[in-house]
Amino acid sequence: MKYPSRPPRRHFFHRALRHGTGLAAAGLLPALAPASAWANLPPSRALALAHTHTGERVELVYAVGDRYLDDSLGRLNHFLRDHYSGEVGRIDPGVLDQLHQLKQLLGGQAFEIISAYRAPQTNARLKSTRGGGVATRSLHLEGRALDVRLQGVALADLRDAALELRAGGVGYYPGDGFVHLDTGRVRRW
Repeated sequence: MKYPSRPPRRHFFHRALRHGTGLAAAGLLPALAPASAWANLPPSRALALAHTHTGERVELVYAVGDRYLDDSLGRLNHFLRDHYSGEVGRIDPGVLDQLHQLKQLLGGQAFEIISAYRAPQTNARLKSTRGGGVATRSLHLEGRALDVRLQGVALADLRDAALELRAGGVGYYPGDGFVHLDTGRVRRW
């Protein structure tokens, strides 16, 4: 499979600064740094997400180099909350890194989030009402799983790229229009 070329890293920085989640606010770059400072920054990781159930959107830099940005992780935890109950869980940064890697490989636009963190009561209710489609010990309960699609990218291409990462479990649900990603053991279904 041939993947589109990776967008320049600078693009993410400029968009992040426009949306108020800049590196200056994180204490990583002085607010009025000269242009030469951009060239010396460690690689960043950014995401653009749209939630299909809440209608919310978020675009931010969540890590710079090997450092995760606490404010950004907090915003993502809230954004990826249980959309049924509103309960906020802690999302595993590893699953965010999977999204970032997939975006780098595939291009596309924003990830659409179908399901992220699930409270135990929500998971039990979904299991009892949706037949065999919800695991009793789902990694969604631990904030280690996301059900997604990537705007502008065929679902099968997203699945194939996720499988190539070998970063956790990958479930393919073409009838429901999403791919499940998690940070559990490497497996597929």
